[in-house]
Parts: sequence; C-alpha cells; structure tokens
Amino acid sequence: MTATLLNYKSLSVPERIRLVGDIWESIVDDTLDNVPLSNAQAAEVERRVEAHLANPASGVPWAEVREKLFAAIQGLIPAW
Repeated sequence: MTATLLNYKSLSVPERIRLVGDIWESIVDDTLDNVPLSNAQAAEVERRVEAHLANPASGVPWAEVREKLFAAIQGLIPAW
C-alpha cells in the first residue's frame, strides 16, 4: 500500500471537504460490489427507483448537487 502523507489541517475547510469526498468515492469504488444491502436498504433503493421512473424530471444530476453544495460551503451562494 502506497500512501502520500498530507498535513490535512493545513488545508482550507472546502479543500478538506473535497478530500473527504474523494476518499469516500474511492471507498465506494473499491467496495461497491462487496457490501450487501440490507432488506430495508434494498427496499429504499427500489422505492426511489420507482419514484424516479414515475417522475424523471424531479431528479437533480449529482454534478449539479455537488456544485451547489461546494458553492454554498465556500459562501458563494446561499445554502438551500
């Protein structure tokens, strides 16, 4: 295992949030097929898929959500 040491406390809050997001995404990428869903989680996924199929226009692309989130964190736009 190779890791780059980083003094994360020297990063700004938005940079640390991005770092956490990047780490989380790498964990998801590495474990997506290895972590089974509980019955309740599977039911929730099914409910959300059905809701989306019933009204596809109600969804918001992840890129848009992420952009608004980071802009709000950085104080560029008001939070929701």
